[in-house]
Amino acid sequence: MTDRAEMLAAYGRYFENLTPDTLPEIARIATPDMRFRDPFNDVRGIDDVVRLLGTMYAHGTPRFEILDRALGQSAGYILWRFTNDPGGGRAPFVITGMSEIHFAPDGRISEHIDHWDSGGQFYERIPVLGWLIRLVRKRLELR
Repeated sequence: MTDRAEMLAAYGRYFENLTPDTLPEIARIATPDMRFRDPFNDVRGIDDVVRLLGTMYAHGTPRFEILDRALGQSAGYILWRFTNDPGGGRAPFVITGMSEIHFAPDGRISEHIDHWDSGGQFYERIPVLGWLIRLVRKRLELR
């Protein structure tokens, strides 16, 4: 049985040191049927998780910075900042979010659920869609 606090710290280090070469190392700390869910994806199984994480490298130079972590009764929580430099003179893309981490009975990671504001941190950056989202938010603020 692995200590959940140690596993949560190791999982944070995995993301902070993530590169295309280290992607498969998740198999050491997660269950084979691990689930990964974020605002855009919901996959199950180490191979699909590795494949999903690998897609980040096709769109720039991604980097995670772990800002804090906490261990609750039923899950662990990691506060993170994701930065992706797309290159080509474009500004880096930054998202701050929280990951809810669940553990298998043996202590390995069994589920990773990301919580972050996809509207404010992603969709609002898309030219026409962003304008529309900001307009809707402004109207809702008036009520």
